[in-house]
Amino acid sequence: MTRVRQFVLAAGGTGGHMVPAAALAEELKRRGHRVALISDERGVRFPGLFDGVETHVLPAGRMQGGPIGWLRAGRAMWAGRTQAIALYKELQPAAVIGFGGYPALPALLAAFNRGVPAAVHEQNAVLGRVNRLVAGRVDAIATSYREVARLATRHRRKVRLTGNPVREEVLALRDKPYPLLEEDGIFRVLVTGGSQGASVLSQVVPDGLAMLPVSFRRRLQVTHQARVEDIDRARAKYAELSIAADLATYLPDLPEHLAWAHLVIARAGASTVAELTAAGRPAILVPLPTATDDHQTDNAREIVAAGGARVIKQSHFTPAELAKQMQRLGLDPEALANAAARARSCGHPDAARDLADLVEDLDRPPADVPVGPAQLASPGGEAAFA
Repeated sequence: MTRVRQFVLAAGGTGGHMVPAAALAEELKRRGHRVALISDERGVRFPGLFDGVETHVLPAGRMQGGPIGWLRAGRAMWAGRTQAIALYKELQPAAVIGFGGYPALPALLAAFNRGVPAAVHEQNAVLGRVNRLVAGRVDAIATSYREVARLATRHRRKVRLTGNPVREEVLALRDKPYPLLEEDGIFRVLVTGGSQGASVLSQVVPDGLAMLPVSFRRRLQVTHQARVEDIDRARAKYAELSIAADLATYLPDLPEHLAWAHLVIARAGASTVAELTAAGRPAILVPLPTATDDHQTDNAREIVAAGGARVIKQSHFTPAELAKQMQRLGLDPEALANAAARARSCGHPDAARDLADLVEDLDRPPADVPVGPAQLASPGGEAAFA
């Protein structure tokens, strides 16, 4: 029988950290294990990701604001570490897995203190700051790309390529064919800037589509995620152009929109690229230029090299450039379908399974033992630490 174990997942409160953590949580629960989440206020309230998972909010500062800000952050981190140590005395975790972001740091520091096996998962093609800080002390480093920048040579022996887990609804698209695009048929475009949206997409995309030939514009059907401050202008522009467009500040049914999209225009965040490669959808990617270590540009390299996407730097992302790329893609259905297949070839459909295998390997018992009903009981409720 499988030996039931308790695992703690620690992640910052952005979608890029929370989505893969949630996918791992589901896989571990499916295997019969217990899972607890440590995050910040944003993370534990992320819609629809951690239902039924015991959650804990621990203090964790950000290293910013100069010496005074660093001191405050250090105090918050130490308080979070102290609370995590007390929590681990209760939970007795078999392992702690960090997914990046400063809220993950106190949980990992507590694991080091208690001698609990620990690993980190890196979603991006550049090792993040928190993961760099702890790389020397964790037992394993799971990566989403074959090549990861800012990873010290001495730590490469700990690396295992797992890929970046995505939601099951997105993974299910992998078994569905790329939607048929006829030369005079509807051309469906999905525009998304990640969990927070992207103003530049709302500014450029409608104006870029306006420069397309009228015959092409009439074929367009657009779903556009926009920031609150941008949505009215973008909606008015689409209406002026008579382009069928649905706009929203959040797309809870993103997998459904991804299923029918012929082309995606997006940032190059880790979760976005993982979903494109899992589903097999061609894209025009506009990396966020202010992303730490320019990691979004690195995220896009593999799918671009494979022929599954094109990158336009934000400084070159003009309506004219977008219209040019759209025409090249939209007028050649065969090339689009080929790009979709090439994007799919970069995917890691077994990422959640492989990451769960790595996590279980952190705690190697001498043998699996039968587990009684009392041990199978799952703790419930939420605990919050101020």
